[in-house]
Amino acid sequence: MPNPVTVRELLAGSSGESPAIDAPGRAPLTFDGLRRQVETTVATLNGFGIGRNDRVAIVLPNGPEMASAFVSVACAATAAPLNPAYRQPEYEFYLSDLNAKTLILEAGSDSPARAAAVGLGIPILELQADAEAPAGAFELVPEESGGTGSGGERSAGGWAEEDDVALILHTSGTTSRPKIVPLSHRNVCASAVNVSHTLRLTADDRCLNVMPLFHIHGLIAAVLAPLGVGGSIFCTPGFNALRFFAWLDEARPTFYTAVPTMHQAIVARAARNREVIERNPLRFIRSASAALPPQVMAELEEAFGAPVLEAYAMTEAAHQMTSNPLPPAARKPGTVGIAAGPEVSVMDESGPQLLPAGDIGEIVIRGPNVSDGYENNPAANAEAFTNGWFRTGDQGVMDDEGYVTITGRLKEIINRGGEKISPREIDEAILDHPAVRQVVAFAMPHPKLGEEIAAAAVLRPGMEATPRELQAFAAERLADFKVPRKILFMDDIPKGPTGKIQRIGMAEKLGLT
Repeated sequence: MPNPVTVRELLAGSSGESPAIDAPGRAPLTFDGLRRQVETTVATLNGFGIGRNDRVAIVLPNGPEMASAFVSVACAATAAPLNPAYRQPEYEFYLSDLNAKTLILEAGSDSPARAAAVGLGIPILELQADAEAPAGAFELVPEESGGTGSGGERSAGGWAEEDDVALILHTSGTTSRPKIVPLSHRNVCASAVNVSHTLRLTADDRCLNVMPLFHIHGLIAAVLAPLGVGGSIFCTPGFNALRFFAWLDEARPTFYTAVPTMHQAIVARAARNREVIERNPLRFIRSASAALPPQVMAELEEAFGAPVLEAYAMTEAAHQMTSNPLPPAARKPGTVGIAAGPEVSVMDESGPQLLPAGDIGEIVIRGPNVSDGYENNPAANAEAFTNGWFRTGDQGVMDDEGYVTITGRLKEIINRGGEKISPREIDEAILDHPAVRQVVAFAMPHPKLGEEIAAAAVLRPGMEATPRELQAFAAERLADFKVPRKILFMDDIPKGPTGKIQRIGMAEKLGLT
């Protein structure tokens, strides 16, 4: 049977009465129930004039309805999930940049996304869910004061097709505004299949999801991959180390996937929850989105008695690129494993020559899971693609067995515990402060997150400000995780030999390592 090329096909072959989506204290939604939910959502959106390739922004808390809304919306239109932690100015930017045709919000939500959508004239659909209904069942109802999007030109209705955009996400740019990454049904299905093959997922597998469902990691590895093989997902309200082991007991999963900071918090509590672990043996544990310290990998394997598989992924690849394989193949701590779906190679940093094993260069990929390119950004695409290979911006080396080690980053993106943050976005927010003449945000090392955000600022002559004041100012414009934890004041910001500010290495220059 050929691999599925649409999300609808991905869900088609699963046993009707088996559970698909579950959540703490809820009855599960079966695959038949999920398929009915998808059909109803497609018809509802089409009735509102929303169809294929229309952008539907989704701002929902983590949980079963977020998972089913993503899957359902993608089958009719383009799902555009946004972080519920954003502030109103961020929503105004993202909703406008996406050209969102509607916004889905939880009924009664006081999210600042509501005010942003109203200000932009974007209709709001409220998601209503009954706590007594199966997990993930919902109804979409137009907000009383708003329209439904049906008054304008109607888009093509019916089921989305393989080359339609299923999912659209922003990825942080280093020197410019965040870039839009459109991912087709073909892209996301290829990646879901890649993940399921790597992990040997079957209908007996069950994922305990603690990942946010506005990131590619959770959407593909924790939702589409298990559902695509007839497995089930247990959707938590989001990561909580204090509740993790209770969820483990209730869900009885075969695996979970998370970022290293989550794994560290879990393993710190493993000893006092040994009985829970023994009652609920995991088949494996997966890690992605940031580098997993080998010590944490060893602690996890010892605590859970299960292999830990570190993967390497990014939004432009619809998530997975490489992964350490399951036993009996070798897991190599400190590496991100072998090619796990797309072709992976190492290219000379000046391009386009591919390098032999053992030579350091830029990691490049190509395959059906890779996005065709950034939207409306020919300059970024010219830089990102060489001879059909997508340039990841990561420096690395491949050994003679095909295992990839990331040795550094060519890009300036700050990777804060798996959250990819554009330093330019932080610069622009702080530069709005009247006392600031110049500012540069950069990564500084952090023992648990890998990287934390710092900033160096130069004040205007005769003006004053404190680090706390600038942090509060930034917090009004940026989500909390983007606010610099350390701000230094300087007379002048260090520059490289060509006079350019160099973010990479800034922490070392300023003694923050």
